[in-house]
Amino acid sequence: MLPQTITEFAHAKINLCLHVTGQRSDGYHLLDSLVVFAGIGDGIRATPAQGFALTVDGPFAAQVPGGDDNLVLRAARLVADQGVSLHLTKRLPPASGIGGGSADAAAAIRAVLRLRAMAGQMMAPDPDLGARILGLGADVPVCLASHPCRMRGIGETLDWLPPLPDTWVVLANPGVEVPTPAVFKALAVKDNPALPDALPHWGSAEALAAFLAEQRNDLEGPARAIAPQIDGVIAALATQTGSLIARMSGSGATCFALFASEDAALDAADVLAAEHPEWWIAAGMIYPGRADMGQLMRATT
Repeated sequence: MLPQTITEFAHAKINLCLHVTGQRSDGYHLLDSLVVFAGIGDGIRATPAQGFALTVDGPFAAQVPGGDDNLVLRAARLVADQGVSLHLTKRLPPASGIGGGSADAAAAIRAVLRLRAMAGQMMAPDPDLGARILGLGADVPVCLASHPCRMRGIGETLDWLPPLPDTWVVLANPGVEVPTPAVFKALAVKDNPALPDALPHWGSAEALAAFLAEQRNDLEGPARAIAPQIDGVIAALATQTGSLIARMSGSGATCFALFASEDAALDAADVLAAEHPEWWIAAGMIYPGRADMGQLMRATT
């Protein structure tokens, strides 16, 4: 008998660097960003049902907006051919620069598509589906694949990266929400330089961190002005033993540090949790990706 419930993991999205390279006439900002995903995230369960429903638990459940306009429900309706009951375990802090809502929406899409596939009701090709998924949010397409990539445009242009070296991450958030529109509004220069056209090969976590040290997150300055607590988070991450680089992700306020070993990352997370019990802190591995991602995507789209 086919399982009646599908589970999906909604990986935290991390912008290792984020260059704002322009702004369109409709107000959307153009980005050039290296995006990776961690073994840290939310959980989605999907079960066939008569209608659409969403229940939520987890440490950040109270901060998830309810109602039919919830992003997870909107995402599920986009690809469902029947009702679905969804349950979200919310472990990632909302509005924190690590794509929690977008990751949840993407996980809901994957879960519903798997339910359809198991029922033998594959979705017919839809040339407009990509645009409609992008309409849910600029980070939803990249979160749908949850694969290391270079993301450009407003989030619609994705170039898959070759497998990354073994790298671990510690995420830290001071418990402050930083509204993304406010951060972009505070950005004084909108046409900053892009990443190099050709990206190097990173043979180690140290080589990756050295490259990132030459790049930027253009939103970090405006976010730090709005939420000065970010300064202390980055400083604390940077001083941990084995920390290779510390930076803010996305529009904040979550920050990250990269490590070359799991033990160093776990030790750093323990130290930070003891020193800052009011912060949200998590450690995990960066998903390295697969060498045949481009071929796989061409075969399934």
